[in-house]
Amino acid sequence: MQFGMVGIGRMGQGLVRRAMKDGHDAVAYDIYPEPVEAIAAEGATPAFTLEEFAGALTTPRVAWVMVPAAFVDETVDKVAEHFEAGDIIIDGGNSMWQDDIDKAAVLAEKGIHYVDIGTSGGVYGELRGFSLMVGGEDEVVARLAPLLDTLAPGVGHAKRTLDDDGPLRPGENGWLHCGPNGAGHFVKMVHNGIEYGDMQLICEAYQFMKQVLGMDNQAMQAVFAEWDKGKLDSYLIEITADILGFKENDAYVVDSILDKAGQKGTGKWTGINALELGIPLTLIGEAVFARCLSALKTERKKASTILLGPATTTLPFAEWIDALGDALYASKIVSYAQGYMLMKAAGEEYGWTLNYGGIARMWRGGCIIRSAFLDNIKEAFDKDPGLENLLLDDFFSESVQAAQNSWRKVLSEGIQQGVSMPAMTSALSFYDGYRSETLPHNLLQAQRDYFGAHTYQKLGMGDERFHSNWTGTGGDVSSSSYTV
Repeated sequence: MQFGMVGIGRMGQGLVRRAMKDGHDAVAYDIYPEPVEAIAAEGATPAFTLEEFAGALTTPRVAWVMVPAAFVDETVDKVAEHFEAGDIIIDGGNSMWQDDIDKAAVLAEKGIHYVDIGTSGGVYGELRGFSLMVGGEDEVVARLAPLLDTLAPGVGHAKRTLDDDGPLRPGENGWLHCGPNGAGHFVKMVHNGIEYGDMQLICEAYQFMKQVLGMDNQAMQAVFAEWDKGKLDSYLIEITADILGFKENDAYVVDSILDKAGQKGTGKWTGINALELGIPLTLIGEAVFARCLSALKTERKKASTILLGPATTTLPFAEWIDALGDALYASKIVSYAQGYMLMKAAGEEYGWTLNYGGIARMWRGGCIIRSAFLDNIKEAFDKDPGLENLLLDDFFSESVQAAQNSWRKVLSEGIQQGVSMPAMTSALSFYDGYRSETLPHNLLQAQRDYFGAHTYQKLGMGDERFHSNWTGTGGDVSSSSYTV
């Protein structure tokens, strides 16, 4: 099929090249002429104005907008000025899902269809395929299926190398129609939140290896490469091994990189939405805050000369690697469990019928968080579509319970030796809280009633609310609202 790409950056180039390699016809536009000329030399039809772009597309037109999130709104509006009823505009960037709902409503007034596609796969998506999370009208998404089949990676396909020029195979469940407008980018937002968590967990394992086990880059690379062959098999573990072994001028590049992390906002959005829906997304929240803490480089440098930590000893790493791997694995399970909790709550709140097993299958193919146990997530929801929490599935409950002694051992040692491990610690705290039939919040409710007369419920008394005159002077007045 024919489609147009607005934004010929790295991701836009990769999408166009992969599509053209499978026989699709692409029209390319960018505000800068150089990338348009470059991709035109590879077979795309060039357009140097949006008027040319719209004119080069046959009706009904399809335009894929692939620009930074800050420029999506104005770019979509400018494309829409040249489009007509029946045409389709796709936003493939990292937009806020709520904005998609608003934009779809505005464009619908002109009869233009809008589709939000969360796109994951990074700069290697051209070779390995892009994991595509799609939101939009059923019949419109169906019209895009030939293109999406090409762009998606296909689950279970062998990894393509940089010099692999063989034919592409159509995607197989590497993309998913998640629901109506907004659902695609919502699932992508959760994907990115889990990505934040995964990356932070790996960084904490890396720090433990360096600070507690005294391992050098070569030894750490060997461990991550070995982990990638087993239950921790995942894209992020794979690239971590590559990074730790990468040298320029006989020096490890990772050691020269400033420890000050950037972020584009999707992790923050995930945390905000979790707070709005009342979902304890503790691990992902800590991963976001860890990046914020890393940004305080100047303050941390000063604090390191003032705030002293504990005395430390170097432990023999051979005796700790399996335990550290278990701790990382159990924490990753909690990360995905929390992400699925948020999607489940969103489905109920916004009336979306999300295919939880299908989401896992799609992520298994080409996204940044692809990992071996996504197959186990799909199996869990195939077995029980109404599964309340991944931790209640036999595979995941048994996996976490088997790892918990090592998990506690690693975190205890990390705390004793002053290693900052916020995500891994919050994962264990969540596990202990979630498995507890009784939490101390009866006391918290008493405190709320004491100082604010917010009332409380009693065991075995249903929804009936009570208020106590704790001091003898408060009377029987109680708050008019009650929020659990």
